[in-house]
Amino acid sequence: MPRAKGGTKTRARHKKRLKLAKGYYGAKSRLFRTATEAVDRAQQYAYRDRRNRKRDFRRLWIARITAACRSHGLLYSRFIHALKQAGIGLDRKVLSNMAIADPGGFTKLVDTVKAQMAKA
Repeated sequence: MPRAKGGTKTRARHKKRLKLAKGYYGAKSRLFRTATEAVDRAQQYAYRDRRNRKRDFRRLWIARITAACRSHGLLYSRFIHALKQAGIGLDRKVLSNMAIADPGGFTKLVDTVKAQMAKA
């Protein structure tokens, strides 16, 4: 029985890996072994950072809301607590966008929150 070397399969696997490494610097885009290492590491970073991106954006939104609340003489934590008590279900992304793009609307929201705080 003849020995099966699998040349086409190997070439296809190598081409696929080198295609993923397209645009990498130097040997990382040309040599299979270094390309494999670079692609593996890149995919690990991509997997990790897809989760970290959610974390980072939440921190950014909170920082923006905090700054907007402070300009109205309110603490972030008390603002969020009063929002929940008032039954306003806006998430941090929307609140952050509102603070930047629609300061008038955010001011009305702060007034509503202050009224809720006065009630409680």
